[in-house]
Amino acid sequence: MTARRRVRLATAALFTAMTLLLAGCSSGGSDSAGTGPVRLTFWSALRGTQEVVDEYNRSQDKIRVDYQQVPSGPQGGWAKLSNAARAGNAPDVATIEYPQLPGYAIDGVPRDLTDLLPDDVRRKFLPQALDLTTLDGRIYSVPVDIEPMMFFYRKDVLTRHGIQVPKTWAEFETAARALKKADPGSRLASFFTNGSQHMAGFAWQAGAQWFRTGDDTWRITLDDAPTRKVAAYWQRLVDQDLVRVEPVDSQQWRAHLQNGETVGYMAGAWAAGSLMNSTPGGKGKWAIAPLPQWDPAKPSLGTQGGSTFAVTKDSQHPEEALEFILWMVTSPDALRAKLSSGISSAYPAVPALVPVARKEMDTAYYSGQDIFGLFQESARLVSPRWQWGPRMTSTITSVEDGFAKAGAGSGSIIGALREGERRTLPDLSSLGLSVTTN
Repeated sequence: MTARRRVRLATAALFTAMTLLLAGCSSGGSDSAGTGPVRLTFWSALRGTQEVVDEYNRSQDKIRVDYQQVPSGPQGGWAKLSNAARAGNAPDVATIEYPQLPGYAIDGVPRDLTDLLPDDVRRKFLPQALDLTTLDGRIYSVPVDIEPMMFFYRKDVLTRHGIQVPKTWAEFETAARALKKADPGSRLASFFTNGSQHMAGFAWQAGAQWFRTGDDTWRITLDDAPTRKVAAYWQRLVDQDLVRVEPVDSQQWRAHLQNGETVGYMAGAWAAGSLMNSTPGGKGKWAIAPLPQWDPAKPSLGTQGGSTFAVTKDSQHPEEALEFILWMVTSPDALRAKLSSGISSAYPAVPALVPVARKEMDTAYYSGQDIFGLFQESARLVSPRWQWGPRMTSTITSVEDGFAKAGAGSGSIIGALREGERRTLPDLSSLGLSVTTN
């Protein structure tokens, strides 16, 4: 076989119904006599999943779901699913985060669901969410939530210093300077040295396209013009000490939020609930605003976070598995069961569930602000032009290595992105994919 032929076949593996042809022995099945319910296995790291599965099993008797909690993402869940799929015993249903979906699709883990999802079902989803699970016209997973980036801020601090909530990135920089001048120990936000997905969201908003496909070729450009603009902006904030430089979710970052030394945070809508849990003393002090825009006349957003549910190629019961998934993502009962496990502000990929989410969440922390109404407005602004790459775990690691160096003064943000691009190319080429950087 020629190298050219191998490239064509490897590229086609991502964007065809090949996964249907890869079905092997299922990890789940019906009772041996055929008289019992169909049994499905389900792996997920999402909080509240056990409550959702219990509710589903109570609601009907033709399908029985056995749930196994797995470690989240890089803590082991991604590798566990990949290894199980290689061994031919992946669960019937698995949670896959948006950035990892293309890579799993290349590896043949999720089943192509295109022909199993009728138009009336597709119309239930926010189009931008379904776009993120659609690769070259084929649907490989079902969106659970979509997380438009928001600006969380200490309204009491900004009010005290007479600083307006920024609506544009120019106003954000002005506000950062004003806060530093008024209180030299405070900063408006942080640049996250492990925040490659935050940077992706910022670049996405500005119009970047880090990955594209066409003519059987992957195009990777982590330093296109929109990305360069965003990187230069954040580099200036870092160089002029207008933002903190620290890892997100680190002890120091949380301490700065809790003691009021960092008064702003930009993340997906899901972070509203996380902030309530991690910073309980901030009740009544925090508020949420739309993410600043580059051009208010042409508003746009990217996302940060979010998950999908996939039927794996190993499932012998794909229709039942999809039926279970659709119940989880469209049923008010499923969402109520999930929310019974604790606070969650994840924005549903099915807009019809927003009233349920709004009713179930006490927003006293945000002084009664209609946060889900705000999320709903923001979700409509998510640009549909974004596509994640086929080996995002490797790309993320490479970029964040560079961010850490840039934060320590031995590199730059755009340099980290270029290095991430350079180090991603061999990974894609090793898969037999045709790759270009233009």
